[in-house]
Amino acid sequence: MKHQHPTHPEPKDAQARRARPVVVCYPTETLPQLDLAASAARREGAELLQRLSVPPRSAACIDVPAGHFARIVSVEGPQVGDLNIWNSHNIAERFYSGKTRALHGTHVGTGDSLWSSFPFMRPLAHITCDTLDWYGYDADGGSVHDVIGTRCDPYTGRLLSGSDYHYCCHSNLTRAVADHFDLPPEEAERHVHDVLNVFMLTGFTRDTHQYFMKASP
Repeated sequence: MKHQHPTHPEPKDAQARRARPVVVCYPTETLPQLDLAASAARREGAELLQRLSVPPRSAACIDVPAGHFARIVSVEGPQVGDLNIWNSHNIAERFYSGKTRALHGTHVGTGDSLWSSFPFMRPLAHITCDTLDWYGYDADGGSVHDVIGTRCDPYTGRLLSGSDYHYCCHSNLTRAVADHFDLPPEEAERHVHDVLNVFMLTGFTRDTHQYFMKASP
């Protein structure tokens, strides 16, 4: 694996180079802070307008007007979900998991925003409540709700195992987008993007630094 068998000798000051201090690339103190108390009060008085059940190995789209809440619930066991977000009025503006990760970290939770792609660069949604916030980070460095992974897809499956499987997250999302926005599948697929892995418990192994998952809590 990478970095396990270096082929170049260390310089004499290698330890000093490794000991240099960490600098956070994107300090977030100047970002607008969510009023979580106000959000909680609004949720208490909120009226349920729509309920949608998504069976395993499938996907669905829902329109959420600005100012409304969308609650994602695991109804049967330790399920996980891959979440894509678009501006309903312009699907060229979509969730930017990489920038969300750079701003908020590898896993997101209450108080974090889900940022949109360039040139828009604004919150498409805010996380105002997370009932798994008790989990934190475990001894393996794992946590929930990651913006690390891309999404399972038939192309990587074919690359690694030679098999074709089209009930993976990418294919499920593609079918849902095609249906919701009335697009041919080949066009809908171009709008499917890297995800927020809701409920998914993930991290990086300490020895090889590979992406891992564990059973969701």
